[in-house]
Amino acid sequence: MAKPRAESEPLLRRVRGGSGDCPAGLTTCRSVQASPGAAARWGLCIDQAVVFIEDAIKYRSINHRMDTRSLWLYRRYYSNLCQRTLSFTIYLILSLAFIETPSSLSRTADVRYRSPPWEPPCGLTESVEVLCLLVFVADLSVKGYLFGQANFQKNLWLLGYLGVLVVSLIDWTVSMSLLCREPLRVRRLLRPFFLLQNSSMMKKTLKCLRWSLPQMASVGLLLAIHLCLFTMFGMLLFAGEKDDGQNRERMTYFRNLPDALTSLLVLLTTANNPDVMIPAYSRNRAYAIFFIVFTLIGSLFLMNLLTAIIYSQFRGYLMQSLQTSLFRRRLGTRAAYEVLYSTSGDGGASPRGVGVKPQNLLDVLQKVQLNSFHKQALIEVAASLAPAPACSGLLPGGRVGQQPLFRTKDVHPPRPEYQSPFLQSAQFLFGHYYFDYLGNFVALGNIVSICVFLVLDADVLPGDRDDFILGILNCIFILYYLLEMLLKVFALGLQGYLSYPSNVFDGLLTTVLLVLEMSTLAVYRFPHPGWRPQMQGLLSLWDMARLLNMLIVFRFLRIIPNMKPMAVVASTVLGLVQNMRAFGGILVVVYYVFAIIGINLFRGVIVAPPGNSSLAPANGSAPCGSFEQLEYWANNFDDFAAALITLWNVMVVNNWQVFLDAYQRYSGPWSKIYFVSWWLVSSVIWVNLFLALILENFLHKWDPQSHLQPLAGTEEATYQMSVELMFRDILEEPKEEELTERLSHHPYLQLCR
Repeated sequence: MAKPRAESEPLLRRVRGGSGDCPAGLTTCRSVQASPGAAARWGLCIDQAVVFIEDAIKYRSINHRMDTRSLWLYRRYYSNLCQRTLSFTIYLILSLAFIETPSSLSRTADVRYRSPPWEPPCGLTESVEVLCLLVFVADLSVKGYLFGQANFQKNLWLLGYLGVLVVSLIDWTVSMSLLCREPLRVRRLLRPFFLLQNSSMMKKTLKCLRWSLPQMASVGLLLAIHLCLFTMFGMLLFAGEKDDGQNRERMTYFRNLPDALTSLLVLLTTANNPDVMIPAYSRNRAYAIFFIVFTLIGSLFLMNLLTAIIYSQFRGYLMQSLQTSLFRRRLGTRAAYEVLYSTSGDGGASPRGVGVKPQNLLDVLQKVQLNSFHKQALIEVAASLAPAPACSGLLPGGRVGQQPLFRTKDVHPPRPEYQSPFLQSAQFLFGHYYFDYLGNFVALGNIVSICVFLVLDADVLPGDRDDFILGILNCIFILYYLLEMLLKVFALGLQGYLSYPSNVFDGLLTTVLLVLEMSTLAVYRFPHPGWRPQMQGLLSLWDMARLLNMLIVFRFLRIIPNMKPMAVVASTVLGLVQNMRAFGGILVVVYYVFAIIGINLFRGVIVAPPGNSSLAPANGSAPCGSFEQLEYWANNFDDFAAALITLWNVMVVNNWQVFLDAYQRYSGPWSKIYFVSWWLVSSVIWVNLFLALILENFLHKWDPQSHLQPLAGTEEATYQMSVELMFRDILEEPKEEELTERLSHHPYLQLCR
């Protein structure tokens, strides 16, 4: 890559240490109107401002090339089409794990009943994979060009991107050379990197985790000391052989050091409580003191201390990252202002005012890639900014000129205007929130009717039920739901109706209910007394009624935004679902990597018992609570889907000692390292991290001033909700000097003031 050089078109140049005027003969956005080729150069200035605004909206870095060709490529690269193509490519290459050998295309993962799955021929998934890799090569090439060689060499993520692509292509070549018979595909472990590098929030999260590891390691060391000390105490305490209960405790849980350590590690998660205590406690109640003290110190103190440390440390580092994102937004808007900065005078005389012409700002906002409703809101805010008195029609810079543009609320299209007084009254009536309350009351009545019939018909077989009354009621309720949806569309307009997430949820389910009800009537005719027709088609009348009722119950969730105490909780959950994709993405990455490792380590370890009998030795009966007795045969690593479910069951830590014992017997004691590592990463680190973020979000919502914060999913919800905006109130605004200093060091942009 070529080193950063001067752009082909002259840009704004800042003279440090001078009076702020540009050197003679230099064409800038301030004097471009008096220069040859002014239209083209002014168009470049507008394009630069547009890109800076888009960078601010998306919290992107502005340190990229700013010439005409680079700006065209930059905007095409960050267009919806290119970014969705890149996201689809990432999704596609990650999904290959379900189809590649070992394939997950079988009905069940149970080794006793699983039929041989379909395996793709060599070259099928590899062809798709190489196409994805080529897309990533193009993606890296564009990024390398736009940000320049200097930034490329300093960016560890881009260097890692290059390394992963090189290793993946080499491994793909080896795989094709061996006709897909290689024992290990290294590139499968590297695929999650493509997901990580495409999300700035995931990068921030990983960076914060890396910073928080020393504090977490200190608590982890305390946990390790706690486990070791109580392991030795336990082996000494239960070393006697005269007492039967004491001997049973020793032989079952404290037979040797690894078993004792494993038993107490599982007890730390309370998964085997009180099983591990019962043998000794049954003989002498004093033994309970040992297990209670261990649980109090480990589970209730040290584990909760770990959660507190993760909460405090991670939140502190997360705030730093979010502060950086806020700085990027302010820097982008400030850079756009600097590009549009102009003076107006007569024939180059001293300027009458300093600032940005409102029309220039409106021209920029018109070109910004943004939702039409939000763009219109930004334009209205820009048009409403009153010019400073001293600037004579020019918008000032600084905080007055830039920040209000991004303080807009979620906007909705204007309601239709009707001339008839009757239609206006109907529009007011059906657009009022009391009409929503009426709909909630009707939905509640529908739920009550379903509950009544479920109670009355609890002991009646599906084939003997008379669904006449319930069928009539469902028809009436669904017709009301349809009428309610049409009346809301009449009052709000189609675009206005669809601009509310709650209406989209309601309308979608109403449409599905209507289609399903019409299908039921078309197949089984209208309800009548003794309505018990024979099964026709794919579903019986009872199956279609069950599906219909389940959708009606699900639709009842529409009442949540109208119940304020519940709405706060639901808003927090909805906000987490909408805005915590980065943390969910990291969990996907961890699952993916551990699943691939598990397949390579434990594939084929769990085998079907001969004749579907127990795998227990000689006595032919499995111990109570063992892997075989519980019939956990589907928990294996024979394919990617089965590995994911097995990891999920271990992460929940309910009965995870069963997995530890089974895989120790079938593959060796070293398997415990894998499962304990997974427990540490998933249950200890990630779950505690997610819990800390939930606590922070709830505390933010329940703050005495939280009434100023609109609830997610409501009309007052803030525009473009993100993790940054969730904590916007506690972030500090960057200083004007910091913004100016950072702009002065832009590698491709030089400004004059």
